[in-house]
Amino acid sequence: MRMTDYPPALILLVGVVLLPLLKGRVRWTVAFALPVIALADAWAVIQAGTDSFVPFIGMQLNPVHVHAATPVFATVFAIMVLGGLLYALNQKRESELPAACLYAGGALGVLFCGDLVSMFVFWEVMTLGSTVLIWAGRQNDSYGAGMRYFGMHAAGGVMLLMGIIIVISQRIHAGDPNPLEFRHFDAMVDSWSTLSWQSGGMWLILLGMLVNAGAPPFSSWIPDAYPQGSPSGTVMLSAFTTKTAVFTLLVAFSGVEVVIYFGLYMAIYGVIYGLLENDIRRLLSYSLVNQVGFMLVGIGIGTRLSIDGAAGHAFAHIIYKALLFMATGSVLFATGRTKMNQLGGLYKSMPVTMWCLIIGGLSISGFPFTSGFTSKSMVVQAIVNESARMAELGQPHTYLIVTWFLFEAATAGVFIDACVKLTWFVFFQKDSGLRPPEVPWNMKAAMIGFAGICIFLGFFPGPLYAILPYKAEAADYANVVFSIDHVMVMLGMLAFSGLSFFVLLPLMKRTESITLDVDWIWRRFIPKFWHDVATPILQQLASVQKLLLDFLPGNGSSDAGSMPTIVRRRLPGSWAVSVPVFMISAMLLLYLVIYFWLLPAQGG
Repeated sequence: MRMTDYPPALILLVGVVLLPLLKGRVRWTVAFALPVIALADAWAVIQAGTDSFVPFIGMQLNPVHVHAATPVFATVFAIMVLGGLLYALNQKRESELPAACLYAGGALGVLFCGDLVSMFVFWEVMTLGSTVLIWAGRQNDSYGAGMRYFGMHAAGGVMLLMGIIIVISQRIHAGDPNPLEFRHFDAMVDSWSTLSWQSGGMWLILLGMLVNAGAPPFSSWIPDAYPQGSPSGTVMLSAFTTKTAVFTLLVAFSGVEVVIYFGLYMAIYGVIYGLLENDIRRLLSYSLVNQVGFMLVGIGIGTRLSIDGAAGHAFAHIIYKALLFMATGSVLFATGRTKMNQLGGLYKSMPVTMWCLIIGGLSISGFPFTSGFTSKSMVVQAIVNESARMAELGQPHTYLIVTWFLFEAATAGVFIDACVKLTWFVFFQKDSGLRPPEVPWNMKAAMIGFAGICIFLGFFPGPLYAILPYKAEAADYANVVFSIDHVMVMLGMLAFSGLSFFVLLPLMKRTESITLDVDWIWRRFIPKFWHDVATPILQQLASVQKLLLDFLPGNGSSDAGSMPTIVRRRLPGSWAVSVPVFMISAMLLLYLVIYFWLLPAQGG
């Protein structure tokens, strides 16, 4: 068989087995070689355009398939792995490199899947790799955050699996010759208005993908989990989970209006909570939610230009968000601190990190002549074009006008959050007295390289536009992206936003606490409920059980008497596992009820 018959992800997955066996320079040489080979193989598959098939219970899996958005996502994923490895060159955590390969391999595998089953398998591989990467961070709450992360994504994975099974069942009953195919749900879109059996599978697939995208009401897993990685681990975490979800949403649900509303919520949510945040890496995690919201808006609009904008912005976002996490990770590496109220004056001793953070902040804000400007503005233009088209046809388009307004407000907000506020409090404001030296050469090289990409694509977006799903539309937009009106409007909006920050500076107090939203339920309420209510009840039940067992002959052993002690020792800390298991079991039970009760009723 040819190399192009195998998923390019397998090359990265080889590293999971190989890297733990190697040491020193050989280990790092192999680590750097893997993403280069994977990228070369990915483009060989893309250029060949061939599919590979594997028999599966009377059907066929399609683990190698090229979607329209595969080239742009595969390219930036490989670049991200290379940059992340360079940044991580001096880290000593043995488990981090294999976990990163597992994580990136799962993400790359999803990009080339032509069937729903293979997509789900790689989806779960990605979850395992990212969970280990969080644990490898060894921060104060890395274990707890990793458990919450795993529980959240396990529940999302079960929703995705249930939806996949329902959709495959429907396709088989309908006589579909390719029931496993991973494609847009065109034939089923008419059922979106109801929650019947016909639409249930699509809703579950959508919800499962939205969990990974960080959509409401579960956006808080991103600022909860990502800051718990190591400086290099968080850089990797910022790239793959949410953008893989963006890719799958783009393939399956582009043009579905409800996705716009999820995206708008995320865009505004990220700005508001970013303004409240004191921790530099949590702030960037909120701005990550904000940026993914922009991508979801483009996917929901569903025109060719908006799809190009969503895919292009995902590429640009991975680069500048990694750059921002590299810069803040460098601050953590050099000072051991992440709280803005403990930092300040670092421009004197860390100028390279400062300038890289500024470039990343300008890019995430869509500042003219940065990569964020040449990608995000495509989505803005798509909103304007679609609104004008619907107005000409006499169709309702008020929601698009509101979308444009909120989109621009969120853009101004992220400029305040992730550029002005972050730079001001970390490198300027008061002098904290800290004078750490610049970080090692490899960390500076990775930051400078990614900053260079941000600037290059800001002036020369052609190479990016050439690998987008709809190249003709992207090429046409390249002729107007640098129009004077467009540039001046963006400059004026961002300048006004920056001014408003300094006017309101006295109100921007920073505290040591973190801000909770819906995650209050599983970070505060559930542990307290488990400790104060559920555990005493279970202990009483164990005591009753012991009394009953004492009546039975031959049951006076120490094992029976030790049962309350075991319960008392294990139950209070086990809620993080027990709750997700309960949720997953409940969803599987719901699926069985639907499958064996509702489906026969629908068929009858």
